[in-house]
Amino acid sequence: MNHDAIKIGLVSVSDRASSGVYEDKGIPSLQEWLASAVQNPITHVTRLIADEKPLIERTLVELVDVERCDLVLTTGGTGPARRDVTPEATLAIAHKEMPGFGEQMRQISLNFVPTAILSRQVAVIRGNTLIINLPGQPKSIKETLEGLRGENGSGIVHGIFAAVPYCIDLIGGPYIETNEAVCKAFRPKNAIRVKTTG
Repeated sequence: MNHDAIKIGLVSVSDRASSGVYEDKGIPSLQEWLASAVQNPITHVTRLIADEKPLIERTLVELVDVERCDLVLTTGGTGPARRDVTPEATLAIAHKEMPGFGEQMRQISLNFVPTAILSRQVAVIRGNTLIINLPGQPKSIKETLEGLRGENGSGIVHGIFAAVPYCIDLIGGPYIETNEAVCKAFRPKNAIRVKTTG
């Protein structure tokens, strides 16, 4: 079966990584997780930028309006510190807010640290693109996307990516299929594409 090609924008927001003080780990972590979880052929458009609100806004607009990404994932800049402005920049360029994503990310992280309530991740739609702010740490990125499993491997808490393919269906994007061993996408029965052979 042929899978739809998808284009995903990956944005790491970090003053220090963008200036070369240390190596960015956000984008490689996202690429690795997406390669394991998504069956579609993916084109990545990556940006490593500083914590500057106008720059973040311009970057997100470029990835949506010019690059025509179907999904944009950001990492970093979502805490309460003065320089953390990724959510403000994301909301500034949004057409619709999707608050459930942020709520679920904080719920997942609260299983590990009480400071999860300090995180301000948001998700929005601009045009036909879903934009999600993710945490900055690779371990947290994986947990929020994939969810939490028990010792027997069964899911305890749904990760946010389970809802991403259907959301992208609803806004007119490509049909994303996942590796169910990593993350099972949820769609209503009438939205599941029948597999054809040939």
